[in-house]
This record gives sequence, C-alpha cells and structure tokens, in this order.
Amino acid sequence: MNTLKNKIAIVTGASKGIGASVAKTLAGAGAAVVVNYAGSKDAAEQVVNDITSDGGTAIAIQGDVSKPGEVKNLFAQTIARFGRVDILVNNAGVMITKPIADTTDEEFDKQFNTNVKGVFNALREAATHLADKGSIVNFSTSVNRIMLPGYGTYVATKAAVEQLTRVFAKEVGKRGINVNSISPGPTNTELFTNGKSDETISRLASLSAFNRIGDPQDIANVVLFLVSDEAKWISAQNVGVNGAMA
Repeated sequence: MNTLKNKIAIVTGASKGIGASVAKTLAGAGAAVVVNYAGSKDAAEQVVNDITSDGGTAIAIQGDVSKPGEVKNLFAQTIARFGRVDILVNNAGVMITKPIADTTDEEFDKQFNTNVKGVFNALREAATHLADKGSIVNFSTSVNRIMLPGYGTYVATKAAVEQLTRVFAKEVGKRGINVNSISPGPTNTELFTNGKSDETISRLASLSAFNRIGDPQDIANVVLFLVSDEAKWISAQNVGVNGAMA
C-alpha cells in the first residue's frame, strides 16, 4: 500500500506504544517517517530498524516536545533531511493518575508541559513549516467522555488539546491543511497498563462492546486514514477510537 508515497511524516513520542505503531503504519503506507523521542534512544532506533528492514524510510530525532527550541530543531532537522514536512502526529504524552487532592504541582506541570505545551509548540512550528495540503492528528483521550476518579489533571490536558485542534484547523485551513484529534480508549501500551492490576484491566475491557482493550494497531489504522488524501474533508473533528466504550 502506497497511499502516503512521497509524504514526509513526524510522529512525536514514537519510540514505543501507540506512537511506534503509528510510525510503522505510516512507513508501511509509503511515508518517510521521523521517529521522535525524548529519552528512549534505543527504543526509537529499534523502531527505525523495524521500518527500514521492511523496506521503509525512517530516521530518529531526539527532542523534548515541551521545549520550544527542541521542537524547532525537530522540524529543522526533518526539513534538512527530507525537504519538507507533510504530516504531523502529536502523540507524545504523559499520564499520571491521582486524585486531584493528591496531585502535586510538579505532577500537574509535567502533564501540562508535555500534553498541552508540547502540542502547542508543534502546532506553532507547523503553522509555518508544514507543507500546504498537509495533515495533522493530535491525541486526546476517551476518558474525557466519562468521569473516572484519578484522571482529573490528565483529562484537563486532553480537553485543551481538543480545543487547540479545533481552532488551529480554522487557522491553517486556507492552506489546505486538515487538523483532527483522536480519542483512544484503554489501549494495551506500557503507558496505560503500568501500575494496573489484571482485574482493573479486565474491568476496563468490559466497558468496550468487544470486551477487550484496544491494540496500538487499532489506533494507528485510524491515524493512517486521517492523514490520507481520502480524509481531506474531515477537519476540526475529534474521533473516538474506543470500541464503543464511550
């Protein structure tokens, strides 16, 4: 499948989990992919190796999305290597589950700095450096649609991402760029399963119509559609990818 042939994609937080699956899926569709990572260099290089061993094109670029200078460098290095950026997937994120009363200032700031400021930094660069007729997908969460104790700060960050998505879609639409967000439900990644018992995971799986939690590939398939030419009339939307959980 070469639906993204000659396209250049940046996927933030792509060293593992959903981001890694997205990077591999876009590469499998013909895109040259930049695997962004903050600290997991070995894991990012493994994703690149997986892509190139399958005949795809990928490079790894380090960058903390919460830092404007590092995001500028991410775009600059991508353009220096490939000439342009057509696709931006803002996947990088952190999640700390604690009641609001127990959340420290540091935990609050960590989530907002990565989940909100990180998306903001990337969108600001995309405003001038993403190619005309490009596509952007930001990551929200299906937890925004239900009220789960312990997720207050996390869902606040993702609500902000959804609003940034809607406004930015209007701001760059004149250049043919479509901007959407997706809201995965519980997904089998280290970020989600860390610290959860089998009982908790089974309970969350039961909320789905299919009695399972999602697989990273379930999410990557939707991202692939949203960055394809077939989805250009879809913009400023949030798409739930959660097996009817919410």
